[in-house]
Amino acid sequence: MLAAKVMKAVENTDMSVFRQDHDLRYSWVCNPGRSWLSGIKEGMSDADILQASALQHAVDIRRKVLETGAPVHFEFLHESARAGRWYDIHLDVDRTEDGSISGILGTSVEITERKRREDTLKTLLRELSHRSKNLLAIIQSLASQTARHSLTVPEFLVRFRGRIQSLSYSQDIVTDTNWRGAQLDELINLQVERYAPDGNQQIKTEVVSVYLSPTASLHVGLALHELAVNAASYGSLSVPGGEVEITTEFDTLEDHDDLVLLWKERNGPRVRQNRDPRFGTATLERIVPNAVGGSAKLTHEPDGVLYRLVIPDAQFELTHEVSTV
Repeated sequence: MLAAKVMKAVENTDMSVFRQDHDLRYSWVCNPGRSWLSGIKEGMSDADILQASALQHAVDIRRKVLETGAPVHFEFLHESARAGRWYDIHLDVDRTEDGSISGILGTSVEITERKRREDTLKTLLRELSHRSKNLLAIIQSLASQTARHSLTVPEFLVRFRGRIQSLSYSQDIVTDTNWRGAQLDELINLQVERYAPDGNQQIKTEVVSVYLSPTASLHVGLALHELAVNAASYGSLSVPGGEVEITTEFDTLEDHDDLVLLWKERNGPRVRQNRDPRFGTATLERIVPNAVGGSAKLTHEPDGVLYRLVIPDAQFELTHEVSTV
């Protein structure tokens, strides 16, 4: 009576229960469902249901349980025509009333989804480690470049903090999209608008709707930050009526189109011939284009900066039509 009630209770779970005799032939299986035990009939052995690659291991484990009398717990991958399925297996000896070992009692619970979640988590952790190392490399490069072109410690701190903050803003967007990247127009709004005293009246944007890769998002965001800081300090965003125009175009090559990001300042103070050469030159002309595998050109027109950044097609994904702000 008790055994029947236990079996009935097992049927309401995802657990399969089985018994094998001393010759490792199955005596019975309770609640096999669609598991690896579903085809078992009384008198069958593991050789009837397992592939050769898994059979010897299964037999060795069962023989060890019979020899030692010690329970065993392990995870088992069953490969079938459907797909590989993982199971959590517990084996223990079955004893007669006088205590002698008469066979094996086992339980099996499918854990395929748990294993998939574990694999996903491992992949995410590896990706996080990889991206963290990349981010640290960017920060190290920025620290080096900032120190090289700063005359005093306070000047270094102001510039370096601004660049780190810019990276942080871009990183937030990338993280929010599950590391897919960032929309170019969103990146522009985040990095540039806060430096315009008159807001959107000074920023004219007409860009295609693209998702930049995580690497491109961080570095393009950094370039926009450098350009905006300079424009707010010395360029067209430092005077009433000054404007910044940000546009995109495609550079058509043989088998693909690269994205060209253009930054053009208008109605700003007339650029002095003895301008400060330390302004973001290394970041804009070397660090950013090298990181995205593209090219860049920075020129100083009479009424403001002109910057042209080529972003290879591997670093972006076209989504919609032109976005205008």
